[in-house]
Amino acid sequence: MDPCPYVRILVGNLAIKSPAASKPSSFSGQVHPSPSCFCKIKLKDFKSSESDHQYATVPLVLQDAGDSQSHTLAASFDLSKPMIEKLLKSSKNPTLKISVYKGRRIASAFGFSTAKLLGKISVPLDLTLAESRACMFQNGWVSLGDKKKASSEQLLHLTVRAEPDPRFVFRFDGEPECSPQVFQIQGNVKQPVFTCKFSFRDRNLGCRSSVSESSNSKGWLNSLKSQKDQSVERKGWSIMIHDLSGSPVAVASMVTPFVPSPGSHRVSRSNPGAWLILQPGGDGTWKPWGRLEAWREQNNSNSVGFKFDVLPATAEPVTLAGTTLSAVNGGKFTIDVTSGVTPVNSPHGSWDLGSGSTSRPGSGSGSEFGLEKQLFYKGFVMSATVDGEGKVSKPEVEVGVQHVTCTEDAAAFVALAAAMDLSLDACKLFSQKLRKELRQ
Repeated sequence: MDPCPYVRILVGNLAIKSPAASKPSSFSGQVHPSPSCFCKIKLKDFKSSESDHQYATVPLVLQDAGDSQSHTLAASFDLSKPMIEKLLKSSKNPTLKISVYKGRRIASAFGFSTAKLLGKISVPLDLTLAESRACMFQNGWVSLGDKKKASSEQLLHLTVRAEPDPRFVFRFDGEPECSPQVFQIQGNVKQPVFTCKFSFRDRNLGCRSSVSESSNSKGWLNSLKSQKDQSVERKGWSIMIHDLSGSPVAVASMVTPFVPSPGSHRVSRSNPGAWLILQPGGDGTWKPWGRLEAWREQNNSNSVGFKFDVLPATAEPVTLAGTTLSAVNGGKFTIDVTSGVTPVNSPHGSWDLGSGSTSRPGSGSGSEFGLEKQLFYKGFVMSATVDGEGKVSKPEVEVGVQHVTCTEDAAAFVALAAAMDLSLDACKLFSQKLRKELRQ
């Protein structure tokens, strides 16, 4: 089955040139040391389960700094084919609106109480064209103020581009602990591709790896030998993914038990529970592909934190994503390596690390954002929905088509999504009882 068509709108390379920024200071660089501007980026008439607008800080640069700007991704909007059709019905000319403010972003009922609006910019988008090829809609400096007052004119630099970003979409037909089928979705058509088997122990798995995960793997194998399940631990959970022929193609297994921190009913960040995601390694063995950690946040007991590391065979583990989701309402876990900066909170709540989209037919290379190819995973990698406590959870998984070369690749992301969903249960306060499917 073919992947689902998606279009990705990327906004980045933000910077402001202002006369005020050209005043002498002790700062010797090109960029102002304390950026005090931010922008609100909104796709007009776009409605989704996520926020229809995003915020980003905008650095100030000196007037004589040439074309210097911040080489980072500021915002992104991911549109499926049905979303695009709905958007085109409500607006024949979809527009990206950028409002730029000076001051601190403190929201109130009357807007931003301490921020001053510097100007607004509208960028028209031809999404129909972007469905077939990469398009650049804006790349350069535009005026924020009154062009008649040249002395006080403020300039905003931004890049706006869109590109086709096809994805495979998978949906669990039930809660992962109930051993459901997994369907591939394309529009109104769904086709079974995997089956899941949840269990408390699996003694048949072996692990062979050259990465530094070996000590954790040994601890995991030892924990599988234990037959006694303690009430103060949630351990030994495993979910095996099979293809339609019945062959195992991925597995997620708890390598570190989820235990409450001393004197509390909460899994702490200092001692998180962890899963190992494995793929078939040949000769009946398994090789580690990724490691997922989860914990309950201390400052907000209704939030669950996640961190995912990919485990390259010939390199040290690399953190690809981290996020905090509501234990009550759930949310979406996203791995997105479009930005070329140190891990920070992205518009979707996950860390952005690494480099831009890989060069492929119909896609931008990512060079517009000053990105380098450092990792195998580029651009949008995957997302998975996580439902809140007490809700019937049927995770939906989106995977960038460039990251799936075989069934095992897709199965690994499905296993990761299952581990994410089960972690929400594993991080449930120990003063609360787990549902019967999760109790041995």
